[in-house]
Amino acid sequence: MGNSQNIAVIGAGLMGHGIAQVFASQGYRVSLFDVSEEVLAKAVESIRANLTLLARNGIGSTEEIEPAIQRIGVTLDLKEAALGAQFVIEAVPEKLELKQEIFQKLEGVCSSDAILATNTSVIRITDIASKSKNRERIVGTHFWFPPYLIPLVEVVKGTDTSAEVMERTYQLMKRAGKHPIKCLKDVPGFVANRLQHALWREAISIVEHGIADAATVDEAIKNSFGIRSGFLGPLENADMVGLDLTLAIHNVVLKDLEASPDPSPFLQEKVKKGELGFKSGKGFYDQWTPEEVNRLRENLLKYLIDHIQRKARP
Repeated sequence: MGNSQNIAVIGAGLMGHGIAQVFASQGYRVSLFDVSEEVLAKAVESIRANLTLLARNGIGSTEEIEPAIQRIGVTLDLKEAALGAQFVIEAVPEKLELKQEIFQKLEGVCSSDAILATNTSVIRITDIASKSKNRERIVGTHFWFPPYLIPLVEVVKGTDTSAEVMERTYQLMKRAGKHPIKCLKDVPGFVANRLQHALWREAISIVEHGIADAATVDEAIKNSFGIRSGFLGPLENADMVGLDLTLAIHNVVLKDLEASPDPSPFLQEKVKKGELGFKSGKGFYDQWTPEEVNRLRENLLKYLIDHIQRKARP
């Protein structure tokens, strides 16, 4: 298996090494850059562990693991990483100035027809591209964590991104086995995060105002519309029940939903007190033990693997 395009991934951390794995698994040659030799070594170990886990669950095979690893070259030299790459994905920390600097450097070392993509989930593509000369070839490719298990990639058009770059990027993501969508306006949160955090705002508000506790909110979602959400989108659902009924419901409920443009004071207070969730042992839930954290993470991984297996069945 092999693909003609060379891919460079800039940043080998949590998202970067997973993105490199996606392309290497599909036969692309990948150059993985980071400023830390330790991070690069850990990235290769993590990719091998991920591929082993997938093979044990019938996704790929053990014989494909080492060839995929061999298709990934690691380097501490940005110029070496970008040399010969037709597609470059930046996956460095979410700091605007750092990303702008990376793209300015990439313009100086990449071929003139290389597409330069950013994996940002927060920052506007237009802002990241603002200090670059050839802004038409800069595009957003927002992968979701973990990128080798979550199918979606949001292909995001910056103000100056060309239609050709959008289409080439979209088609590349399809060839790499992802499920790309096009976000045609460069708005904060793109498509999926806007939807996700609209739900989170209301969920937090329900707890904040004593309507239900955190566990009840999560139970309500996981045992109602959450079950069908993987199959039936909200607008399909609206069409199914009828837009007249949807309008009638909205006439009653929308004016009572949380509409604050600012983060919840309840959330702000928790962060101020150091109640950060898993990392501190307490968040919206009163206690997260290390055992509970590991159990939830392991069960999530199993759930995502099961989802891929179900989708792969004829």
